[in-house]
Amino acid sequence: MGIQDIIEGKKQWRAHVARVKALPPDYQIVYKEMQKYLFKVGPVDLAGGGLLPGIVDFFEEGVAAGKGVLALIGNDVAAFCDDLIKDSRTYADVYQESISAKPGTDQK
Repeated sequence: MGIQDIIEGKKQWRAHVARVKALPPDYQIVYKEMQKYLFKVGPVDLAGGGLLPGIVDFFEEGVAAGKGVLALIGNDVAAFCDDLIKDSRTYADVYQESISAKPGTDQK
């Protein structure tokens, strides 16, 4: 990764943050909670993938339609996030694979 890649990544992240800040306050609160949750348990490709920008797209559509954020995702933010990443490889998966792949461990 060169310096240009780092600079471009920062530009993209700043543009992303600006989009989040343009959302209504209730959407911003829920987005930040989702982001915290996904950074803890989320998929391995979270930083490079389109999940977070996709959430912002979804929220912008909800705002345009005049819907409240909880009308879009429901009352359980964690369950909504889990559903988003259900088919993604997570850091927990990587850890589980690393301990089961060690010689001398017998997983039956």
